[in-house]
Amino acid sequence: MKQTVISVLILGIMLLGCQNNSKQGVVEAPAHEVKAPFVWGAATIYFLLTDRFNNGDPLNDVNFGRDQSTGVLRGFEGGDIKGVIQKIEEGYFTDLGVNAIWMTPIVEQIHGGTDEGTGVTYGFHGYWTKDWTNLDPNYGTKADLHRLVEVAHSKGIRIVLDAVINHTGPVTDKDSVWPDDWVRTGPACDYTNFDNTVTCTLVENLPDVKTENSENVELPPQLIEKWKKEGRYDKEISSLNTFFEKTGYPRAPRFYIMKWLSDYITEFGIDGYRVDTVKHTEPYVWQEFKVVCDDAFSNFKLNNPDKVLDNNPFYLVGEVYNYGISAGHAFDFGDKKVDYFDKAFHSLINFEFKWDALQLNKESLFKKYDSLLHGNLNGYSVLNYLSSHDDGQPFDPKREKTKETAEFLLLSPGAAQIYYGDESARILEVKDAVGDANLRSFMNWEAIESDSNTQEVLTRWQKLGKFRAAHPAVGAGKHKMLSGMPYVFARTYEQGPFKDAVVIALDLKPGVKDIPVTSIFSEGDTVRDAYSGQSSVVENGKLSINSEFDTVLLELAR
Repeated sequence: MKQTVISVLILGIMLLGCQNNSKQGVVEAPAHEVKAPFVWGAATIYFLLTDRFNNGDPLNDVNFGRDQSTGVLRGFEGGDIKGVIQKIEEGYFTDLGVNAIWMTPIVEQIHGGTDEGTGVTYGFHGYWTKDWTNLDPNYGTKADLHRLVEVAHSKGIRIVLDAVINHTGPVTDKDSVWPDDWVRTGPACDYTNFDNTVTCTLVENLPDVKTENSENVELPPQLIEKWKKEGRYDKEISSLNTFFEKTGYPRAPRFYIMKWLSDYITEFGIDGYRVDTVKHTEPYVWQEFKVVCDDAFSNFKLNNPDKVLDNNPFYLVGEVYNYGISAGHAFDFGDKKVDYFDKAFHSLINFEFKWDALQLNKESLFKKYDSLLHGNLNGYSVLNYLSSHDDGQPFDPKREKTKETAEFLLLSPGAAQIYYGDESARILEVKDAVGDANLRSFMNWEAIESDSNTQEVLTRWQKLGKFRAAHPAVGAGKHKMLSGMPYVFARTYEQGPFKDAVVIALDLKPGVKDIPVTSIFSEGDTVRDAYSGQSSVVENGKLSINSEFDTVLLELAR
């Protein structure tokens, strides 16, 4: 009897202990085994020109009679949404550590061509909108876009589209100018002050949307005619009525466009927008745009709970041309300073990064960015890049510094923008091409398949990229140099129960390498070098790795 009572008491104590542990969450996985969260501030965003990346459907290569002879690389080349899907399914982006894809605009472009002094040019790049409500058939269909988001999300990859509110496409013999209450056709901007950057056209024959107009305006008659021919008029009008009744916004030009852009959030579940020509539009427009996008994203999540990736907000990154991280929150027009982070953008594209990479050594750059991102810009981020579609002075146009490009871009604090072909040394100088056409050649898939030098370059990018993707500490963590010779640094990051710590060593000699890891890894820890695949145990505050490589990427062994 006594034994029975004791057994019951012991069992009761055990059950009570289990209940307490359950309530308090005592039984937890070690911090380094908690799944790494996705952090926009540490994202690796792959930026591609939709028309120049991969042709997944040759049957959609020519539409609207856009078959004139063009200047070199100034016509449509065949890339499309299906081509992007194909590479996602093949694992190309996953192998590169990419966790977001930014695509140039995919809305319907002007049907005609225009000569800007470089030969006939079509809207292959996506920035010459004719109809925000429709996809351009050269890029694909709405079914393709649904599939793209679905496949990308299944791989943990976010989709960022490109938003243009500032202007329509040029006027051509097939594309008439929008009404005067919608756009201005002059004067051209001279960029000498705020007003002469905003209330003007970017260039000749690029009608500027009157985003300052808050009066009700009628839809452009050419758009009404188009929708009626396509059998979409009633549907589009009904959708517009619902939007304006719900929001109470005036039927002003900017709110029509915001509504049309927000439809890609509510219908397809895209994850973010890169916003074009931000400084050429009134700053309050972007605060309004954020409200519209956030509302659309909330509605999508509410109506599609099974398609929600996480609790991250809708991502907005702005192109404020010539903004640099050193400016902090203020972009200076000369006569006025504007904070585009204020209730608008989570991140701005960092035009300064390539100059810092040219002028600073790695530690100086890493320390500078760590200080700014965890100081004046804490809570926000920048998107670093070394080459892009409209920057005529890329870091390495002849692709002679592929190692430095990979290390600076993928190991710097902040988000990283890989411009398509950075990872495969796609040359940015093309025979007979003029201006930005040099930057926009078709992706060099043949070299990736058959050239050993290209494959070697890509392999390095893949190793660094996958390590970066696995460790938010690389892009969002605190930086600390552990050694100057050899160059060794650490990054540490915490978010809730998740803790992340890495040690990185660069420019090492082949053979045995003794890497200091004191204060980052503990004595006796088993640590893995993700670059060579080797593991070793911490002894006397150091880790010994014997490999043929010049790079070490250390993480706690799982």
